[in-house]
Amino acid sequence: MGTISRFEDIEAWKEARVLVQLVYRCCSNTALNRDFGLRDQLQRSGVSVMANIAEGFERKNPNEFKHFLRVARGSCAEVQSHLYVALDTGQIKPSQFEFLQNQAISTARKISAFQRYLNTN
Repeated sequence: MGTISRFEDIEAWKEARVLVQLVYRCCSNTALNRDFGLRDQLQRSGVSVMANIAEGFERKNPNEFKHFLRVARGSCAEVQSHLYVALDTGQIKPSQFEFLQNQAISTARKISAFQRYLNTN
């Protein structure tokens, strides 16, 4: 894994951590706090991004790590999809949607960049 010795040092994991913080904040400060199903799905998919990066890293197997990074990217897409539901049902404002979508996209891009790095090294 190069010079990275802890999953906490992975930039994509750090970006995912920010995503989770923002998702949880949004879920507690909007109408999402009353929609238990959507709130839980949104929070779980955000947490899944972080968890899969960490789990893949700790497997210490490059092929397994790459697999878990793909799963983490999928979880970013799941966050984005859930945000559309929240927007379309009026549970979050368009500005909140855009802000969270941008963070999810940024997280997915960091994961992709890390995947490219791992594939070339």
